[in-house]
Amino acid sequence: QVQLVESGGGLVQPGGSLRLSCAASGMIVGSTRLDWYRQAPGEQRELVGFISSGGTTYYADSVKGRFTISRDNAKNTVFLQMNSLKPEDTAVYYCRAPVYNIWGQGTQVTVSS
Repeated sequence: QVQLVESGGGLVQPGGSLRLSCAASGMIVGSTRLDWYRQAPGEQRELVGFISSGGTTYYADSVKGRFTISRDNAKNTVFLQMNSLKPEDTAVYYCRAPVYNIWGQGTQVTVSS
């Protein structure tokens, strides 16, 4: 059974950093694409970026240059490093394995002073 579990969210001041983790079980993160999405209150869920099986990354324009997606195959975990956070980055962040159509439960990120 494929399962994704996010962690690392919290409250951070503008300009701060957070690193989110997405731990996978029942699948190998290095063998497939993993996506990061976010959903702000009252908004549609949007793609933040992804890492392909080959290690290629893609980022939405709104986060390019500030967010970095990486993975640790030994830990079977994908990370989302978020720097220079802005209040508009406040959202629930989800990871997704599109080939399995599986979502994690999400982790809340709040950027506020």
